[in-house]
Amino acid sequence: MIKMKCASQKTLNNIGFPKGDELFKTLFEEAPLGFVVFNASTGIIHDVNQKFAEIVGRPKEELLEMDWEKMTHPDDIRRNFYNVRLLAAQKIKSFSMINRYLKPDGSIAWANVSVTTIGDDDSNHATHLCMVEDITTSKLREQDISYLNFHDVLTDLYNRSFSDEEKRRLDTRRQWPLSIIIADINGLKLINDRWGYEEGNRCLVAFAGILKKCCRDEDIIARVGGDEFCILLPQTDNDAVAAICDRIYKECARSDKNKETHQISVALGHATKDGPGKTVNAIEKEAEDFMYRRKLLERNSMHNSLITSIKATMFEKSHETEAHAERLVSLSRAVGESLDLSDVYLNELSLLATLHDIGKMSVGDHILFKPGKLTTDEWVEMKKHPEAGCRIAQASPELKPIANYIRCHHERWDGKGYPQGIRGEAIPLLSRILSVVDAYDAMTQDRPYRTALTKEEAIKEIRANAGTQFDPAIAKIFMERLI
Repeated sequence: MIKMKCASQKTLNNIGFPKGDELFKTLFEEAPLGFVVFNASTGIIHDVNQKFAEIVGRPKEELLEMDWEKMTHPDDIRRNFYNVRLLAAQKIKSFSMINRYLKPDGSIAWANVSVTTIGDDDSNHATHLCMVEDITTSKLREQDISYLNFHDVLTDLYNRSFSDEEKRRLDTRRQWPLSIIIADINGLKLINDRWGYEEGNRCLVAFAGILKKCCRDEDIIARVGGDEFCILLPQTDNDAVAAICDRIYKECARSDKNKETHQISVALGHATKDGPGKTVNAIEKEAEDFMYRRKLLERNSMHNSLITSIKATMFEKSHETEAHAERLVSLSRAVGESLDLSDVYLNELSLLATLHDIGKMSVGDHILFKPGKLTTDEWVEMKKHPEAGCRIAQASPELKPIANYIRCHHERWDGKGYPQGIRGEAIPLLSRILSVVDAYDAMTQDRPYRTALTKEEAIKEIRANAGTQFDPAIAKIFMERLI
């Protein structure tokens, strides 16, 4: 292999150019391209210009003293010197290539390199000019575009397009058994609606990290939907993929230990193609069906955990307490039993009594804990909480049945309530029940802005507002149960 050696003592005037050619020297030094003058046969470097020094990030003096292999990307060295050999043997007069230079800070400079013979025809005395155009910016832009075409920006995993391409590529005999894992994060929509999309994104990123930790370098991990992931595992049998799923579950169970995110709950399904009998798409469908069966089995425990978390945050955020929720459950169920409601409605009534103020988590503390009266603007914000609570409940299958009840729990019998201003029996029955018992409990408990009323005073207030604020029939049944 020919190695280039420096000859810094040489000058441009004695390497084959017309003596005194100041114009060439000026062009050489001031050109917008990097220039290197060398002899391909001897490997001697005669000179470099300042632009080349800037491109490779090194001073000219250092360039003329160093081994040039050390500044060339290893993958480009062989091709570079192969072309130089052809040039030295006069089999070619010129060549062009894309070359990568290693800069001192570890970064790479990409360049279009064109080499041509410009001096004596005698191979031993021939002079060659290397012209170097910096294309680093355009190359990095190409890489960014390529990255975006095949990656999910949030999680840094591959995307669906890349996953689909890899499924076709890996569906070959030498990659069998080919296993597929389909993963779905449980309750991501509820997390987004309850804690915000930032928290949901943290869960997605954390789960992506778990998948990278549990899988191998050769596995293809892709985010293929909002909360869905696909993992392609070449040369992996059913026992091996089951072991990987087990590792993922264990890591998810430990995911909340650093308190940076909630514990991640996922459902996983896997299937394996070990021969030509089934298509890879059919195997993926098997994995997806497996995942959905697992999801149904885990749904209740997962959502119960989320509801418990929501309750804890709600009690912490507002002035309501768990004791308040328990009193409302007891009082509202008593009214519901008097109305001979079914067990389904009684359970929904209990859930409504517990979570009716879930929307207050979207209201600022300066409003919730204000000791005095609220301003007009503050009331506007406060009155948004039934709609906010409704949206949160709609995100969960277990809470969705009570979503409209939450929205309507501040409506009035006379139509002067909020947020919709509906009246009478247009207000859902469970909302009308809660309206009475919630008002009673609120009146009989101390608040930042007033002291509690006695039981008798509270009953008097409910009687006075029956037919205006409260459903008169519900108010009557409630007072009869109290007295």
